[in-house]
Amino acid sequence: MQTVQLSKEINPHFYDMWTTDKPYIVCKGGRGSFKSSVISLKLVTTMMKYIQQGKTVNVICIRENQQYLRDSVYNQILWAIDLLHVSDQFQTRVSPMIIRHKVTGSTFYFYGANDPMKLKSNIVGNVIAVWFEEFSNLKGPDVFDQSVPTFIRQKPSFAKQVKIYISYNPPRNPYAWVNEWVTQREVDDDYFIDHSTYLDDELGFTTKQQLKLIEQYKKNDPDYYRWLYLGEAVGLGTNVYNIDLFKVVDRIPDDEYLTDIFYGLDTGFMVSATACVALGFTNKYNAYVLDTFYYDPTKYARKLSAQEQAERIHDFIDSMTNKYGLYPTNMTIDSADGGIYTQYWQMYSVQWSKVRKLGEPEMIDRVQDLLAQGRLFALKTPGNETMLDEHKKYQWDPATVNSDKPRVIKEYDHSCDALKYLCLDNEQILGLSA
Repeated sequence: MQTVQLSKEINPHFYDMWTTDKPYIVCKGGRGSFKSSVISLKLVTTMMKYIQQGKTVNVICIRENQQYLRDSVYNQILWAIDLLHVSDQFQTRVSPMIIRHKVTGSTFYFYGANDPMKLKSNIVGNVIAVWFEEFSNLKGPDVFDQSVPTFIRQKPSFAKQVKIYISYNPPRNPYAWVNEWVTQREVDDDYFIDHSTYLDDELGFTTKQQLKLIEQYKKNDPDYYRWLYLGEAVGLGTNVYNIDLFKVVDRIPDDEYLTDIFYGLDTGFMVSATACVALGFTNKYNAYVLDTFYYDPTKYARKLSAQEQAERIHDFIDSMTNKYGLYPTNMTIDSADGGIYTQYWQMYSVQWSKVRKLGEPEMIDRVQDLLAQGRLFALKTPGNETMLDEHKKYQWDPATVNSDKPRVIKEYDHSCDALKYLCLDNEQILGLSA
């Protein structure tokens, strides 16, 4: 292994975390603090120390869902291996997802926490460390409580302890389970708890472009900035969105042009409205709500059938295609829908993408992120007047806002849901992924 001067790769803020003897290490804080980078470097250097002694050891990396492993902890470990100039010593596989040392067989294993029983039954032996990334996204502490004893029992005789690393960005809701869970462990001598932010970057890893973006968040939505980049549990408030951040404009500026059009659809029938939001994405990475189709069945004695609704939605999409000269890039529908999804497929041979829902706060965060960046606009149209009115009235349920599972009031939420699904399903293209 080539010599790497770690003091040039690890900010001084993390020195105590790097050297602590405590078995449980919690790294929380805002986005861009480099806590995950430091953990991955620590895991790889620790494994390499044992490898140089001729020993075989294993490390477990866990996220809340299998589908997020490759783009997060897996790539993060690969980054650390490359930084330490030992890439040629490892082989990689994605099915099953492992990174294995060619000579000793020492391995990084990657698991999704969505199957706790599978975690409990994994016996790989010689475990020296476990990393729970995005810990706050777990449904609760049960996965941690059930799986950690399994891995601790697999400690090799030559290791002093199995290190448990926990990293996450604190949820906005102070009553989220993880915020209270960590508070309880602040008095536990086995836990080292660290809070970091981008302001702790003394080595200048944060680029000028990133700092400029952070300042936009700070200017447009200070509370959102405090939560996202300072890692503060600022609370949810009552109104879901700051309606003043929705920028209403007459048209797209002359120096911008559309590159994509996305559609989000929330469906209803007898007493619930159907809303379809058309979102245009431009060469300047701005998002414009071009128009909103809205059908409220409560205003009509005769309700539209699924076929009739599908026809009107199709006509709306055709009108957008003809007006802007772009076919849909992606069309996202509520995963709970069955009628219109099937009807549309039968009539037009087009399958909508069924959104993979997250918790309500997590889905709402995608829209709030666009707003806080100052990149979300709405054209002046009758349909968008309805969309904006719903977003203005969209509220958290006061009875649940001070709980670990806050819910929104299920009124005035149809276009809100449509926009949420759209942003979640296209978060990478829209620049919303962490």
